[in-house]
Amino acid sequence: MAGHDLEFEVGSWEGTFSVGDEGRDIRLELRADSGSLQVTKGTGGIMELTEEDKVEIKKTLESDVLPAGQVEFKSTEVTTRDDSRLIVIGELSMNGNRYPVEFELAVDSDGTVAGQTTIKQSDWGITPYSGLFGTLKVKDEVVVIGDASLPPDR
Repeated sequence: MAGHDLEFEVGSWEGTFSVGDEGRDIRLELRADSGSLQVTKGTGGIMELTEEDKVEIKKTLESDVLPAGQVEFKSTEVTTRDDSRLIVIGELSMNGNRYPVEFELAVDSDGTVAGQTTIKQSDWGITPYSGLFGTLKVKDEVVVIGDASLPPDR
């Protein structure tokens, strides 16, 4: 069971993406309930993850790593790199802390939006999980991947 690279999915989230006149004043806001995180996949372990393992991982996540609560991001600046890429700068609030975050978003003509950034847990007051007397450790860096579809123009 030990040594998996885990993938989680956020079950409860919402976002607002707005563009002002002439494509100016672009804003992005995201809110997610960290209590809605669910393990969707675990690769690289000695044994395959069971559904019971996934339930135990969620319990450990909430009790030892990231208590259920709101995670929020608000952009302070969004600039266009080209016709299909945005550079987003803003503040991420999580676990009682707020820090600047920057990431790139790809926006396809069909309204698909995708991006990723890396968060270092220790920067957020989170001690990376360690178990089995320190023989099992979670990396400090967590890759956050997002993808969504924008609704059609109204």
